[in-house]
Amino acid sequence: MLGGIMFGIVGSLLCLVLFFGIGFILNMLIKTTWLPLWLFFLFVVPYGLYKLWQPDLSASENVRSMLVSDIVLVIAGAAGAYISGWAIRALRKGGYKMF
Repeated sequence: MLGGIMFGIVGSLLCLVLFFGIGFILNMLIKTTWLPLWLFFLFVVPYGLYKLWQPDLSASENVRSMLVSDIVLVIAGAAGAYISGWAIRALRKGGYKMF
């Protein structure tokens, strides 16, 4: 039980920091604000669903079989991508032309 909780905490922090970093770098290089968030929902989430999908189960059973830890990791990754866009937008409003 404690191992699962620790996995959820550490895993969600890692996903948040990972997607924040990737989103921040993409925002600096491409000069877009919300592209990393869109890329997350267009590529990362479907790829994760594809890898977790079990062909012998129906669609509703597949959705029900996803663990809370899987959902927490997806939410943390989306939060990291969103926070990176918010940070870049705040830096641009603050007058930093580099971002």
